[in-house]
Amino acid sequence: MNFSTLDLAFFWAYLLIILGVGIRASRSVKNLQDYSIGGRSYSGFFVFTTLSASFIGGGLSIGLSEKVFTLGLTYVLAVWGFSLKEILIARFIAPRMGIFQKKMSVGDIMGQLYGQNAKIFTGIAGALVCTGVAGAQFCAFGYVTHVLLGISPFLGILVGSIVVILYSTLGGMRSIVINDTVHFCVLALTLPPVAFFGLHYVGGLEALWDKLPESHGSMLTSMSSLTLLGWFLTFFFGETLVPPYVQRLLIGRTVQDTVRGTFLSGLISIPFFFIIGFIGLIAVVIAPDLNANLSLPHVIQTVMPVGLKGLAIVGVMAILMSSADSFLNAAAVSVIHDFWKPFRQKPFTERSELWLTRCATFVMGAGGGFFAMRCESAVDALLYAYNFWTPLILVPLVGGIMGYKASPRTFWVSSVTGVFGMLSWSFLIGSSENFDAAIVGIAVNFVAYVTLRHFEEIAPPNSLPSSTNNILP
Repeated sequence: MNFSTLDLAFFWAYLLIILGVGIRASRSVKNLQDYSIGGRSYSGFFVFTTLSASFIGGGLSIGLSEKVFTLGLTYVLAVWGFSLKEILIARFIAPRMGIFQKKMSVGDIMGQLYGQNAKIFTGIAGALVCTGVAGAQFCAFGYVTHVLLGISPFLGILVGSIVVILYSTLGGMRSIVINDTVHFCVLALTLPPVAFFGLHYVGGLEALWDKLPESHGSMLTSMSSLTLLGWFLTFFFGETLVPPYVQRLLIGRTVQDTVRGTFLSGLISIPFFFIIGFIGLIAVVIAPDLNANLSLPHVIQTVMPVGLKGLAIVGVMAILMSSADSFLNAAAVSVIHDFWKPFRQKPFTERSELWLTRCATFVMGAGGGFFAMRCESAVDALLYAYNFWTPLILVPLVGGIMGYKASPRTFWVSSVTGVFGMLSWSFLIGSSENFDAAIVGIAVNFVAYVTLRHFEEIAPPNSLPSSTNNILP
């Protein structure tokens, strides 16, 4: 392996720094509100950095470069569906979050909209999707450490997951926001140089384009328009308002801070995704027979000089940790606050609820690590995890936030219908078609929700709390 003692020093020092920050931040955690949403004390800058660091994870970095290596630059267009989604959330969803200012989780919001049972159901779905997404990050840990440090994928998953689990368990959102800000700054400083040195290594932009397969160099020819639309919709809807992103809409000091931070994160993701995809193209030229999963770490290993290689390794670690910590925290809050707490006749004390949520973070992290050891592709694991959320929760959640709340019965019927549509597509059509089963589930859920709401006698949109009128644009 072509790495130096200095490169390894950067790697281990970064892990220790991140762990130390998490331990220090844990001292200010007094209750679940501190642990889950950081006491609603963050400016737009911190909303921006923690949200950006959270979604640029293994699936949208290691996984994106893998898919561009295999399918071409067109795949970046598909991933920009995620960017458009974040911008639209900043415009239409974030300004309305003031009516949920006393809530700590997406389960709390669903409970306010559709009742206690909906909160419990959302807690189950949230725990499943968040554990799966965290597992996708740990999966990517294995690939990266194997290529860059020469250790086995199993050991890489173990080391990465232990560090993330420890600081997430101790400090919750307090440590996650601080560490995510560090992660994002490191990421912003290291990814562009990897693309620059990679381009220099292959002889410049013109040489890169000449050596690429014809299908890879264009953003419009490597897949059909229908397939591109299907992938675009998958990334547009896949992580929309999943628990950790809803938490980011609740941590801002003001609604304006939340709106600004969310909009900037959507905007900055556009060049980030292009740079990551571009590195995937460089990998095609450098090693066309490479295992696609290894495209990003292989470019770092091949083109980065000693010293800077260590910084690049740290940047990739930052990508993976920043997403894994957020989803672990949200998974634990979903299990304890949204699922378990409503079942208890005797309320939790603040101390016991915090302690149980920390325990749940540890357990869900272990579950994510186990999931990682059984998956072969970070982005495929990510897409699989979406199935536990979007066909069930997304449509009623967006409808309620936007003021088109229906009855609890409509929520349950539309959710069950969405799952039925997703499963029917999976078993009868299969995953090889243009549209992912989760997209079909969302469409069926939407039709059922809108139809039932039309025929029910429910409160009109303006019957939501009066504070809505003060925050809508």
